[in-house]
Amino acid sequence: MKFLDLPALLSASGRVRLPGSKSISNRVLLLAALSDGETEVLDLLVSDDTQRMLEALQTLGIGVTPLGGENWLIRGGGGSFPIKSASLFLGNAGTAFRPLTAALALVGGDYTLTGVARMHERPIGDLVDSMRQLGAEIIYLGNEGFPPLQLKPVSIQQGGVVRVRGDVSSQFLTGLLMALPLTGQTVVVEVVGELISKPYIEITLATMARFGVQVERDGWQRFTVLAGSRYVSPGRIYVEGDASSASYFLALGAIGGGPVRVEGVGRNSIQGDVRFAEALAKMGAEIELGSNWMEARASKSGLVAVDLDCNHIPDAAMTLATTALFAKGTTILRNIASWRVKETDRIAAMATELRKLGAVVEEGEDFIRITPANLKPAAIDTYDDHRMAMCFSLAAFGTPLRINDPKCVAKTFPDYFERFAAVTKAAPVIAIDGPSASGKGTVAARVATALGYAYLDSGALYRLTALAARQAAVDWADETAVAAIAAELNVEFSGGDIRLNGELVGDAIRTEELSVGASKVAALPAVREALLFRQRVFNKAPGLIGDGRDMGSVVFPRAVLKVFLTASAEARAERRYKQLIEKGFSANLADLLLDLKQRDERDSQRSVAPLRQEADAKLLDTTHLTIEQAVNQVLEWSREALQ
Repeated sequence: MKFLDLPALLSASGRVRLPGSKSISNRVLLLAALSDGETEVLDLLVSDDTQRMLEALQTLGIGVTPLGGENWLIRGGGGSFPIKSASLFLGNAGTAFRPLTAALALVGGDYTLTGVARMHERPIGDLVDSMRQLGAEIIYLGNEGFPPLQLKPVSIQQGGVVRVRGDVSSQFLTGLLMALPLTGQTVVVEVVGELISKPYIEITLATMARFGVQVERDGWQRFTVLAGSRYVSPGRIYVEGDASSASYFLALGAIGGGPVRVEGVGRNSIQGDVRFAEALAKMGAEIELGSNWMEARASKSGLVAVDLDCNHIPDAAMTLATTALFAKGTTILRNIASWRVKETDRIAAMATELRKLGAVVEEGEDFIRITPANLKPAAIDTYDDHRMAMCFSLAAFGTPLRINDPKCVAKTFPDYFERFAAVTKAAPVIAIDGPSASGKGTVAARVATALGYAYLDSGALYRLTALAARQAAVDWADETAVAAIAAELNVEFSGGDIRLNGELVGDAIRTEELSVGASKVAALPAVREALLFRQRVFNKAPGLIGDGRDMGSVVFPRAVLKVFLTASAEARAERRYKQLIEKGFSANLADLLLDLKQRDERDSQRSVAPLRQEADAKLLDTTHLTIEQAVNQVLEWSREALQ
């Protein structure tokens, strides 16, 4: 899927069972692999990152057996890996790459670790420097300080003190701590600089403790792993729901009314990102917490801006950036330097995409400042970063938008958008399709007025494209050139007026010549693609009536009501004849009938979005109906569909 178009949302409420935490999942898998005994890992996250770890463990000779669902049996290697020479591809999974680098550097063997291009841009030099202090031999195969890496057999030095920087990524300290029991010696780790993302170190220490290794800690600057420490399987371990993923649904509740409850993580969680709920409460949301659930709803006074140090919620803080679009005032998120070295440079990416929506944004090395504005439709780029895709889905409460490369959510939450759709309510669409001159435009406009909905005359967009192409001396058959014109179409609909490049063109696009041109350009796949998002942008609160030839089949396939409105060719020709005569145009009935039949043939036989009645569309033949009768029938169906 190249993109996903989200309609304007009206509200959010419901319950979501969270997938397992990525951070906990990969920590548990590695420690289970290094343990004595077998470990049942239950509720493991199913994602790209965990898949990379599972594949790596299998390649290294660790027994990995699926138990069904999200459950796995891991047969530990007792502090080592059976396979001593291997090449591992770890994608863009930092939670797999960093800890495996540390562990493999100490167990002894010849290993090559690679990833995707972005992984090779994410720094790892501080972790490598720390491992070299222990005697590890690690070779950079590309740029100094970055993957890919080659690890050689090691000669472990006697205990002592190892220093690691803490101000770039907490994954360096996590990887080091998890690997140190493999030395069999007492090792003291001193953190150089301020440790960022402290909650993730809490997860590391808690997970190590579950596998029998207690780490002594002196504040956040000094950690000691004692000689004789050894991982032992707890037998069975459950993976908590992902607290970072909870942030999107809690924000949905705060923005969209709620309540939205997330299950699988609560006040007893070992994950620091549960404190996102506190940040949301500071913004004015109403929050409730249970031992294994959290719930958010909007307050009567709405959301307000915050100025927040986000060191304690580095990943969930991204959700605050898009939540800020719905808060009064300017939100400042500080101490987020780690965003720069994630799946993408998240500060730069967030600033770029927020500006597309109309927000005023200032970015710094470790902060972002966001002032909301009236949101405008935009196509959001996701940078192969799962959190960018999920964060920006929240903006649909302000405007329809397009999410490019939505499948990137597979890294941590493969069915995110299905869960998202299940707890949100979109502005409803009633799609009315049918052949030319069937009366669908008149019926659709009157139904829109009766319901107070917006109205989309999709045919007008194709007529406008044909007119703009004619003005630019572009042949209607030149697909590339016409599509380029469609993509940049400067159109304004205001009441009954239609303007192209600022000029009134309502009558000009209703001539028979432009009708033929519209039919021809509408048959061009690239033109239809160019106009697809532009049409979907009309789907705003409180709802939309759209008429055309592919409203229900392509543009709004999830419309709450689909109507296929038709009439005999003879009846349609007579209607078109009367319209033209009333407007002062000359017309010939026989020619109109022939033209309609030819147009029906083109529209029904074209390769892209052919005119047809959808299986779930209601057929309305208006050959012998008045306008009022047709409108009343659609309104009756609408009331049933909207209940």
